[in-house]
Amino acid sequence: MASPLTSQIVQRVLDKTKGWPEGAGIDELNEVLRLLGRWRSHLLANTYIMHHGAKIWGGPFAGMEYVNAATEGCLVPRLLGTYESELHPHLAAFAAAGLDCVIDVGCAEGYYAVGLARMMPQVTVHAHDIDERARAACTELAAKNDVSERVIVGGEFAPDGFEAFAGRRVLVLVDTEGAEVDILQPALSPALAGMNIIVETHDLFRRDAMATMVERFSPTHDIVRVDQQPKTLDMPDWLKALPHLDQLLAVWEWRFRPTPWLVMTPRA
Repeated sequence: MASPLTSQIVQRVLDKTKGWPEGAGIDELNEVLRLLGRWRSHLLANTYIMHHGAKIWGGPFAGMEYVNAATEGCLVPRLLGTYESELHPHLAAFAAAGLDCVIDVGCAEGYYAVGLARMMPQVTVHAHDIDERARAACTELAAKNDVSERVIVGGEFAPDGFEAFAGRRVLVLVDTEGAEVDILQPALSPALAGMNIIVETHDLFRRDAMATMVERFSPTHDIVRVDQQPKTLDMPDWLKALPHLDQLLAVWEWRFRPTPWLVMTPRA
Protein backbone atom coordinates (compact mmCIF):
# COMPACT_ATOMS: atom_id res chain seq x y z
CA MET A 1 0.00 0.00 0.00
CA ALA A 2 1.35 3.42 -0.98
CA SER A 3 2.28 5.87 1.77
CA PRO A 4 0.15 9.03 2.18
CA LEU A 5 2.99 11.10 0.70
CA THR A 6 3.30 8.82 -2.34
CA SER A 7 -0.47 8.83 -2.89
CA GLN A 8 -0.49 12.61 -2.68
CA ILE A 9 2.31 12.93 -5.24
CA VAL A 10 0.63 10.48 -7.62
CA GLN A 11 -2.54 12.57 -7.48
CA ARG A 12 -0.60 15.79 -8.08
CA VAL A 13 1.14 14.27 -11.10
CA LEU A 14 -2.21 13.08 -12.48
CA ASP A 15 -3.73 16.53 -11.93
CA LYS A 16 -0.83 18.27 -13.63
CA THR A 17 -0.64 15.99 -16.64
CA LYS A 18 -4.41 15.99 -17.10
CA GLY A 19 -4.30 19.73 -17.55
CA TRP A 20 -1.41 19.80 -20.00
CA PRO A 21 -2.17 21.61 -23.23
CA GLU A 22 -1.61 19.90 -26.55
CA GLY A 23 2.06 20.21 -27.38
CA ALA A 24 3.18 20.45 -23.77
CA GLY A 25 6.95 20.48 -23.69
CA ILE A 26 10.08 20.89 -21.63
CA ASP A 27 8.71 23.27 -18.99
CA GLU A 28 5.80 20.99 -18.12
CA LEU A 29 8.04 17.92 -18.05
CA ASN A 30 10.59 19.72 -15.89
CA GLU A 31 7.91 20.69 -13.36
CA VAL A 32 6.80 17.08 -12.98
CA LEU A 33 10.41 15.86 -12.86
CA ARG A 34 11.17 18.26 -9.99
CA LEU A 35 8.02 17.15 -8.17
CA LEU A 36 9.02 13.49 -8.45
CA GLY A 37 12.60 14.30 -7.46
CA ARG A 38 11.41 16.05 -4.30
CA TRP A 39 9.14 13.10 -3.50
CA ARG A 40 12.09 10.72 -3.78
CA SER A 41 14.23 13.08 -1.70
CA HIS A 42 11.63 12.97 1.08
CA LEU A 43 11.66 9.17 1.01
CA LEU A 44 15.46 9.15 1.19
CA ALA A 45 15.34 11.47 4.21
CA ASN A 46 12.86 9.13 5.89
CA THR A 47 15.14 6.18 5.17
CA TYR A 48 18.14 8.04 6.58
CA ILE A 49 16.25 8.80 9.80
CA MET A 50 15.13 5.18 10.06
CA HIS A 51 18.80 4.09 10.01
CA HIS A 52 20.52 6.89 11.93
CA GLY A 53 17.93 9.07 13.57
CA ALA A 54 18.03 12.80 12.85
CA LYS A 55 21.79 13.09 13.45
CA ILE A 56 24.10 14.63 10.85
CA TRP A 57 26.40 12.08 9.21
CA GLY A 58 29.38 14.10 7.96
CA GLY A 59 30.80 17.52 7.19
CA PRO A 60 31.67 20.24 9.72
CA PHE A 61 28.47 19.66 11.70
CA ALA A 62 28.83 15.87 11.98
CA GLY A 63 27.16 14.52 15.09
CA MET A 64 24.73 17.39 15.45
CA GLU A 65 21.20 16.43 16.39
CA TYR A 66 18.93 17.72 13.64
CA VAL A 67 15.26 17.78 12.65
CA ASN A 68 12.88 15.29 11.06
CA ALA A 69 11.46 17.94 8.71
CA ALA A 70 13.08 21.08 7.30
CA THR A 71 11.15 24.33 7.50
CA GLU A 72 12.47 25.24 4.05
CA GLY A 73 14.10 23.21 1.29
CA CYS A 74 15.75 19.82 1.24
CA LEU A 75 16.48 17.70 4.30
CA VAL A 76 18.57 14.68 3.32
CA PRO A 77 21.65 16.65 2.08
CA ARG A 78 21.72 18.42 5.44
CA LEU A 79 21.52 15.10 7.26
CA LEU A 80 24.31 13.66 5.11
CA GLY A 81 26.43 16.79 5.67
CA THR A 82 26.87 17.60 1.98
CA TYR A 83 24.55 20.61 2.01
CA GLU A 84 26.35 23.66 0.55
CA SER A 85 29.62 21.80 0.98
CA GLU A 86 31.26 24.38 -1.29
CA LEU A 87 31.26 26.68 1.74
CA HIS A 88 32.96 24.24 4.12
CA PRO A 89 36.55 25.44 3.48
CA HIS A 90 35.48 29.06 3.93
CA LEU A 91 33.64 28.33 7.18
CA ALA A 92 36.72 26.51 8.47
CA ALA A 93 38.95 29.45 7.52
CA PHE A 94 36.72 31.97 9.29
CA ALA A 95 36.53 29.73 12.37
CA ALA A 96 40.33 29.42 12.45
CA ALA A 97 40.70 33.20 12.20
CA GLY A 98 38.87 33.60 15.50
CA LEU A 99 35.35 35.02 15.66
CA ASP A 100 33.26 36.12 18.60
CA CYS A 101 29.95 36.53 16.82
CA VAL A 102 27.87 35.15 13.93
CA ILE A 103 24.83 36.91 12.47
CA ASP A 104 22.71 34.42 10.52
CA VAL A 105 19.94 36.14 8.57
CA GLY A 106 17.49 33.65 7.08
CA CYS A 107 18.37 30.96 9.62
CA ALA A 108 15.42 28.60 8.87
CA GLU A 109 15.47 25.74 11.40
CA GLY A 110 19.06 26.50 12.42
CA TYR A 111 21.39 24.37 10.32
CA TYR A 112 24.09 27.06 10.36
CA ALA A 113 23.08 28.86 13.54
CA VAL A 114 23.30 25.75 15.70
CA GLY A 115 26.03 24.07 13.63
CA LEU A 116 28.36 27.05 13.93
CA ALA A 117 27.61 27.42 17.64
CA ARG A 118 28.74 23.81 18.10
CA MET A 119 31.73 24.27 15.79
CA MET A 120 32.93 27.46 17.54
CA PRO A 121 32.30 27.25 21.30
CA GLN A 122 33.49 30.83 21.85
CA VAL A 123 30.91 32.34 19.48
CA THR A 124 27.48 33.80 20.10
CA VAL A 125 25.11 33.32 17.15
CA HIS A 126 22.33 35.80 16.42
CA ALA A 127 19.84 33.85 14.28
CA HIS A 128 17.10 35.75 12.46
CA ASP A 129 14.16 34.68 10.33
CA ILE A 130 10.87 36.35 9.40
CA ASP A 131 9.06 32.98 9.60
CA GLU A 132 7.68 32.28 13.07
CA ARG A 133 7.75 28.53 12.43
CA ALA A 134 11.44 28.71 11.51
CA ARG A 135 12.26 30.68 14.66
CA ALA A 136 10.49 28.11 16.83
CA ALA A 137 12.34 25.26 15.11
CA CYS A 138 15.70 27.02 15.50
CA THR A 139 15.04 27.61 19.20
CA GLU A 140 14.15 23.94 19.65
CA LEU A 141 17.22 22.78 17.72
CA ALA A 142 19.53 24.95 19.84
CA ALA A 143 18.07 23.40 22.99
CA LYS A 144 18.43 19.89 21.56
CA ASN A 145 22.15 20.56 21.01
CA ASP A 146 22.76 22.35 24.34
CA VAL A 147 23.71 25.69 22.78
CA SER A 148 20.63 27.73 23.73
CA GLU A 149 22.70 30.19 25.76
CA ARG A 150 24.73 31.09 22.66
CA VAL A 151 22.01 31.08 19.99
CA ILE A 152 19.83 34.17 20.21
CA VAL A 153 16.83 33.85 17.92
CA GLY A 154 15.06 36.90 16.52
CA GLY A 155 12.76 38.06 13.74
CA GLU A 156 13.32 40.51 10.91
CA PHE A 157 16.84 41.96 10.77
CA ALA A 158 16.95 45.64 9.81
CA PRO A 159 19.59 46.81 7.30
CA ASP A 160 21.08 49.16 9.91
CA GLY A 161 21.15 46.41 12.53
CA PHE A 162 24.81 45.58 11.89
CA GLU A 163 25.81 48.81 13.64
CA ALA A 164 25.15 47.15 17.00
CA PHE A 165 28.05 44.77 16.22
CA ALA A 166 30.59 47.36 15.07
CA GLY A 167 34.17 46.53 15.99
CA ARG A 168 33.51 42.86 16.75
CA ARG A 169 34.98 39.84 14.93
CA VAL A 170 31.84 38.96 13.00
CA LEU A 171 30.77 36.50 10.34
CA VAL A 172 27.55 37.50 8.59
CA LEU A 173 25.57 34.78 6.79
CA VAL A 174 22.67 35.88 4.58
CA ASP A 175 20.33 33.54 2.68
CA THR A 176 17.07 35.38 2.14
CA GLU A 177 15.81 34.51 -1.36
CA GLY A 178 16.57 37.91 -2.89
CA ALA A 179 16.17 40.11 0.19
CA GLU A 180 19.96 40.22 0.49
CA VAL A 181 19.69 43.38 -1.63
CA ASP A 182 17.58 44.99 1.10
CA ILE A 183 19.54 43.70 4.09
CA LEU A 184 23.17 44.23 3.06
CA GLN A 185 23.38 47.98 2.58
CA PRO A 186 26.75 49.47 3.64
CA ALA A 187 25.30 52.96 3.24
CA LEU A 188 22.92 52.19 6.12
CA SER A 189 25.37 50.06 8.14
CA PRO A 190 28.97 51.26 7.66
CA ALA A 191 30.05 48.60 10.18
CA LEU A 192 29.65 46.04 7.39
CA ALA A 193 32.96 47.31 5.97
CA GLY A 194 34.78 45.44 8.73
CA MET A 195 32.75 42.23 8.71
CA ASN A 196 33.25 38.86 7.04
CA ILE A 197 30.23 38.05 4.88
CA ILE A 198 28.88 34.98 3.11
CA VAL A 199 25.81 35.79 1.03
CA GLU A 200 23.84 33.54 -1.29
CA THR A 201 22.76 35.60 -4.30
CA HIS A 202 19.39 35.11 -5.97
CA ASP A 203 19.23 36.75 -9.38
CA LEU A 204 16.25 34.50 -10.11
CA PHE A 205 14.26 36.44 -7.48
CA ARG A 206 15.94 39.87 -7.65
CA ARG A 207 17.42 41.02 -10.91
CA ASP A 208 21.17 41.74 -10.68
CA ALA A 209 21.32 40.78 -7.00
CA MET A 210 24.86 39.44 -7.33
CA ALA A 211 26.10 42.43 -9.33
CA THR A 212 24.59 44.73 -6.72
CA MET A 213 26.43 42.93 -3.93
CA VAL A 214 29.73 43.12 -5.83
CA GLU A 215 29.26 46.83 -6.54
CA ARG A 216 28.46 47.62 -2.91
CA PHE A 217 31.28 45.63 -1.32
CA SER A 218 34.16 45.69 -3.81
CA PRO A 219 35.48 48.99 -2.36
CA THR A 220 35.97 47.39 1.09
CA HIS A 221 36.19 43.61 0.62
CA ASP A 222 38.05 40.92 -1.26
CA ILE A 223 35.29 38.94 -2.96
CA VAL A 224 35.33 35.29 -4.02
CA ARG A 225 32.47 33.87 -6.07
CA VAL A 226 31.64 30.29 -5.09
CA ASP A 227 29.57 28.16 -7.49
CA GLN A 228 27.85 24.86 -6.79
CA GLN A 229 30.03 21.82 -7.47
CA PRO A 230 29.47 18.04 -7.68
CA LYS A 231 29.12 16.36 -4.30
CA THR A 232 31.28 13.64 -2.84
CA LEU A 233 30.83 11.81 0.46
CA ASP A 234 31.55 8.63 2.33
CA MET A 235 28.07 7.15 1.97
CA PRO A 236 26.28 5.07 4.56
CA ASP A 237 26.11 1.42 3.48
CA TRP A 238 22.36 1.52 2.82
CA LEU A 239 22.82 4.44 0.40
CA LYS A 240 25.71 2.69 -1.36
CA ALA A 241 23.31 -0.17 -2.09
CA LEU A 242 20.74 2.07 -3.80
CA PRO A 243 20.66 2.96 -7.50
CA HIS A 244 22.84 5.80 -8.72
CA LEU A 245 19.83 8.06 -9.26
CA ASP A 246 18.93 7.76 -5.57
CA GLN A 247 22.51 8.62 -4.63
CA LEU A 248 22.30 11.75 -6.79
CA LEU A 249 18.92 12.73 -5.37
CA ALA A 250 20.25 12.27 -1.84
CA VAL A 251 22.60 15.23 -2.33
CA TRP A 252 20.30 17.31 -4.57
CA GLU A 253 19.59 20.72 -3.01
CA TRP A 254 16.40 21.52 -4.95
CA ARG A 255 17.77 24.66 -6.64
CA PHE A 256 15.74 26.01 -9.56
CA ARG A 257 18.78 27.73 -11.01
CA PRO A 258 22.34 28.48 -9.87
CA THR A 259 22.48 30.69 -6.77
CA PRO A 260 26.19 31.52 -6.37
CA TRP A 261 27.61 32.58 -3.05
CA LEU A 262 29.88 35.53 -2.49
CA VAL A 263 32.47 35.09 0.25
CA MET A 264 33.63 38.57 1.21
CA THR A 265 36.55 39.35 3.49
CA PRO A 266 37.28 42.92 4.63
CA ARG A 267 40.58 44.30 3.42
CA ALA A 268 41.09 46.33 6.56
